[in-house]
Amino acid sequence: MKRIECFLAAALFVTSIANAAAEIPEQVRIETGLIAGTVSTGQPNVRIFKGIPFAAPPLGDNRWRAPQPAAKWDGVRKADAFGAPCIAGAPAPGRGGGRGAAPGAAPGPAAAAPPREPARSEDCLYANVWTSANNASDRRPVMVWIYGGGFTGGSGGQAWYDGENLAAKGPVIVTFNYRLGTFGFFAHPELARESGRNASGNYGMMDAIAMLQWVKKNISAFGGDPNNVTVAGESAGAIMVGALVGSPQAKGLFHRAIAESGGWMGLTMQRMNSSAQAQENGAKAMAALGVKTIAELRAKPLAELTGFGGAGLVVDGYIIPEDLSVTFMNGKQNAVDVLTGSNKDEANFGICGSGGGGRGGAGGLTLDAFRAGAQRRFGDAAGDYVKLYGVTADAETQAAAHVACADEINWNMRQWAAAQARMGKKAYTYFFTRIPTLNGQPSPQGATHTAEISYAFNNPKGQANQTWDDVDTKLAATMSSYWVNFITRGDPNGSGLPNWPQYRDINSKVMVLGNTGQAEAAPPVDKLKFYAAAYQRLLRPVGN
Repeated sequence: MKRIECFLAAALFVTSIANAAAEIPEQVRIETGLIAGTVSTGQPNVRIFKGIPFAAPPLGDNRWRAPQPAAKWDGVRKADAFGAPCIAGAPAPGRGGGRGAAPGAAPGPAAAAPPREPARSEDCLYANVWTSANNASDRRPVMVWIYGGGFTGGSGGQAWYDGENLAAKGPVIVTFNYRLGTFGFFAHPELARESGRNASGNYGMMDAIAMLQWVKKNISAFGGDPNNVTVAGESAGAIMVGALVGSPQAKGLFHRAIAESGGWMGLTMQRMNSSAQAQENGAKAMAALGVKTIAELRAKPLAELTGFGGAGLVVDGYIIPEDLSVTFMNGKQNAVDVLTGSNKDEANFGICGSGGGGRGGAGGLTLDAFRAGAQRRFGDAAGDYVKLYGVTADAETQAAAHVACADEINWNMRQWAAAQARMGKKAYTYFFTRIPTLNGQPSPQGATHTAEISYAFNNPKGQANQTWDDVDTKLAATMSSYWVNFITRGDPNGSGLPNWPQYRDINSKVMVLGNTGQAEAAPPVDKLKFYAAAYQRLLRPVGN
């Protein structure tokens, strides 16, 4: 008996030595030098590398410039702590760190707790990598995640983006920080001239492209495949994913895209910000500060940039050559597979304002306000809109507006999927309906904006006060497997998973991710046709 025990102990020792030798080493060499990561406490087969500089600090003369190459270093750089999140601008009185969303920008997750990350800073262009690869030649699929936050908040180091549980299933997971607010999206005629391309304003977008270029050059050191990259994001991150799919400057840097609650237009249909308007706004903001040149502005300390500039993508003529609705309408976007979707209770996050119209005082949304709002948005089709949602009295309007908000966003994610399908690419769309449990109770916000993130990352500790039951745990296992399968081969389906139908056109079904996962009974064709027609009316002047 003792001989058998000794044999087993010896075998286990040899196996552990082999496994340890097979893992990505603690020290990895990238183009800028050696970095040393750590081992995940929750997933021992996952190694984590945090706070990797992927570009030079965008300070001083690098403010409002394309990201510059990161400096090389000697020795071994510790990669065991997240880098500082990007700051959107100087904190205004009564506000913290520029975390508030700009008017019209897509909302997103709140900033992480201070102990987890350093204070927000302009010096913020850092990346994080989670990998379970056995060695550098593994060629694992890669997901690059872009966070939400209305282009004024969020970071790649937030708890619910921890990639260890996804990485344990195979892919290499990358998160990163991009410039926000004043520093990420300020446009000005002088900046356009100095760019050499008559373009300014999309510096946060340039950071995302620089990150993808970094992945192309370096991810193989972590066991990732630079030729099998998925770019993914939620809210403002999904808006940026849409812009990357539409941008010629991002062509060839990724092969698939995942967009959760957001597209190039935002969540609902609208035109993109024009370069002329963004530059005019920038010139006014600079004049209000009493400075005449960009050199003077670059020399300004952070504290003097309170409330300065704006946030959001700009049709700059280079990174984004035209309103991307025109690009997608004409089939000129990048040909990549997509997985898109939205949530049932997006409206509870304030996404659609008051739905079809304006609020009618303490009683909520009135029928007259609903009709007036519909008239502003849909013109001659306003009556069809009111009829579509069966609104005949004040008591019915608030619920109708809530449903209409979800319907329009869901249409937006479907029409993007259909656009990729027309190019011959694979497309899949979901509708998330699960109400998370918080402190043991169903969330009063329902399946609101951001609710799906923790499930897609299979991360029960990602959201504060989250208390998963067996249904949550099973849904997260299912969703994360769908996501991993799509990241791996462009198809979410796999063994033991409910079949997710491919999306092709307005008659296709989406996957409903609720207490269970199943394809919808039938697509809401009448509603989809209404929004499609409204979208064509919106585009008509732009396309001429």
